[in-house]
Amino acid sequence: MGLRIEREEFVNKTFRLNVKLVREVEVVCTQQNISMNRFVDIALRYALEHLEDGTEEQ
Repeated sequence: MGLRIEREEFVNKTFRLNVKLVREVEVVCTQQNISMNRFVDIALRYALEHLEDGTEEQ
């Protein structure tokens, strides 16, 4: 059996973000030696895993 390489599918999106937030994220990315794309991927996955169902009273 030959080598099988699975490829992830990606899509490009454009977001409008607060300048201060982007600067803060850039600092973290530099400190952690990761790309902005990787940071956003990690942050979005974390947010989805910890998303509340919205049934709590505010």
